[in-house]
Amino acid sequence: MKKKIIGGSIILLILVIGGIVIGCNFSDNKSTPKTLTATVIGVNDGTFTVQDSNNIIYTFGLDDNSLEIGEVVKLEYDGSLNKNKEKQDNKVLGYKTVNGTSDSEGIPSEWQDNGIFKDFYIFAAKKLKTMSLDEKISQLLLVRYPDNPIETLENYQFGGYVFFEKDFRDKTKPEVKDMINNLQNVSKVPILTAVDEEGGTVVRVSSNPNLASSKFESPRDLYLSGGFDKIKQDTINKSILLNELGLNLNLAPVVDVSTNSSDYMYKRALGENTDLTSTYAKTVINASKGLGVSYTLKHFPGYGNNADTHTGSVTDNRTYDDIVKNDLPPFEAGINEGAEAVLVSHNIVTNIDSSNPASLSTNIHNLLRNKLGFTGIIISDDLAMGAVSSIDNVAVKAIMAGNDLIITTDYEESFNDIKDAVNNKTIDEGLIDKLAFRVLAWKYYKGLIFENQK
Repeated sequence: MKKKIIGGSIILLILVIGGIVIGCNFSDNKSTPKTLTATVIGVNDGTFTVQDSNNIIYTFGLDDNSLEIGEVVKLEYDGSLNKNKEKQDNKVLGYKTVNGTSDSEGIPSEWQDNGIFKDFYIFAAKKLKTMSLDEKISQLLLVRYPDNPIETLENYQFGGYVFFEKDFRDKTKPEVKDMINNLQNVSKVPILTAVDEEGGTVVRVSSNPNLASSKFESPRDLYLSGGFDKIKQDTINKSILLNELGLNLNLAPVVDVSTNSSDYMYKRALGENTDLTSTYAKTVINASKGLGVSYTLKHFPGYGNNADTHTGSVTDNRTYDDIVKNDLPPFEAGINEGAEAVLVSHNIVTNIDSSNPASLSTNIHNLLRNKLGFTGIIISDDLAMGAVSSIDNVAVKAIMAGNDLIITTDYEESFNDIKDAVNNKTIDEGLIDKLAFRVLAWKYYKGLIFENQK
């Protein structure tokens, strides 16, 4: 009798389990397709690329070529999207074109990301309507200070200039102020005036004794001699000097985690572990607020112990989990403190995207936008650096990957390549509008442009 009961129980258990399995399969087969509303930003042979309202970029396989760049589409797909994958495995079950919606101020709904500059979107949208395509493209270029800066700026109306040590050499404070004021006077939209004033080995401004009594110290020397209090005061002193000279963007701090003195980035970093580097990022961003100079967290997603990308391609083979655990927290800490800009490296991070440098990788940019929730300005490292300088159409690829601003030395090539891509429908003008809109909103946020400025 006992055996019969046990046998019956086993049969019943098998039936229950079987029923659950069958039920699950039935549920999957009958599941409702998932949907995604996004703007088409690229169409290639066999694939198409879209960007959603959170600035996440997805690429899908394409069976037909009826999609057009610039269309807002509602996709139906199966499975789950992977924001860290260059091309989605999901099958697109269908799509339809939908009419994009705008608010009462004419701002497209897909631009409304509730971001850090959201209070200035209305002003940015109005300013954007007054600009030509050439001017909008130029807003996306942060250009190495050229030989004929005034004439070049009059012709191109760039988003900004990046100054190096030689641009300040032997100049006095009044001469630097005049240099920058003359630039602002010929620009229809006030420009970003950027430097790498990291302290230590990278000191573009304080290397000139006419501008500073001594060079700014490295983050590590500051920390060892006075902890985070000294770093806070150093950030304040640095910001006051830069602002006085007319410089409004510092391409610092370096928040890469580097604890080995043989690392290329060690002398430029704090040289401490993830937790202390996170505190460093938070301290600098907090101390910089209200002083007229924006700071830039770099080099996303973390430089690690990799070699110098100025001279050639660099491959980072660390695991994804290592990067998330050890390298992302300082960026997250700075973003949570109100960082306005993040600069992306040229390292090829194989466990995130083995095909592209980070600066040209949608996976890397999606990680920054999605996992870290960053809504500010993403800046590419300099496209003249050896790691990417030989890549064809590198400026276009940088735009398509998700950068808002591109640091470039060859501004003519960058500008012409982007404009050609718009004209031949490789890039939709709507994408240029969206990026220029964000840069303009940042300039309003920074107080460079005012509501009543023409």
